[in-house]
Amino acid sequence: MKIRLRPVILFWLFLSVCCLGVKSQSVLMRDIPNFAADSNDTLTVVVLNDIYVYPPQIFKNLAEEEKYLRLIRDVKRTLPYSKIIYATLIETYEYIMTLPTEKEREAHLKRVEKDLYNEYMPILKKMTLTQGKLLIKMVDRECNQSSYNILKAFLGPLRAGFWNIFAGLFGASLKTTWDPNGKDAATERVIELVEMGLL
Repeated sequence: MKIRLRPVILFWLFLSVCCLGVKSQSVLMRDIPNFAADSNDTLTVVVLNDIYVYPPQIFKNLAEEEKYLRLIRDVKRTLPYSKIIYATLIETYEYIMTLPTEKEREAHLKRVEKDLYNEYMPILKKMTLTQGKLLIKMVDRECNQSSYNILKAFLGPLRAGFWNIFAGLFGASLKTTWDPNGKDAATERVIELVEMGLL
C-alpha cells in the first residue's frame, strides 16, 4: 500500500507547489527568461535539445564493425577540440573588434597564435592522420567555414596558403568541407549520438 501511495503523494505535492507558484506570480517571475507571460497567465518555457533516432547499426563483417569503432574513437577524440576551436574563434573575433588599431589587432593575433601553438601542438602531434583530417572537417562543421578560410581571415592569404601546403604534405587539405548528407553521413550520425551521450 505504501508503494502505491508514494507516487500519488509525490504527484499531489508537485501539483500543489505548481499551483502555489501560479497564484503567487510576481513581476520578478516575468523577468526570468524561462517564463513566458501571456495576458494574466504565466507559462514555463522549456527548450529541449534535438533528439535523433537511428535504426540499430548493422555490420556486414568484422572489418566494417572495427572501422565503425575506430570512427567512434576518432570522433570522441576530435569533437572537443573542434568545439574549443569554435569558442576560441568567437572569443578572439569579439575581442579583436574592441581593439582600436590594426597594429594592436595584429599583436593580439600573434599572441593568440603563439598561446594556441604552445598549448595544443603537443596534443595535435599525438593525433593520427585520420584524426587530423577528421578535425579539419569538424572545424568546418562547427564554424560553417573551412579551416583555410578561417586562417585566411585571421592570418592572411599567404600564411593560410603555407599551412594548407603543409597539410598537403600529409595528404590533407584545409579547404576540405563537411558534407553531412553525403560522404560524412556516417560521421554525422556518430557525432550526434556522442553529443547525446549515447556512445
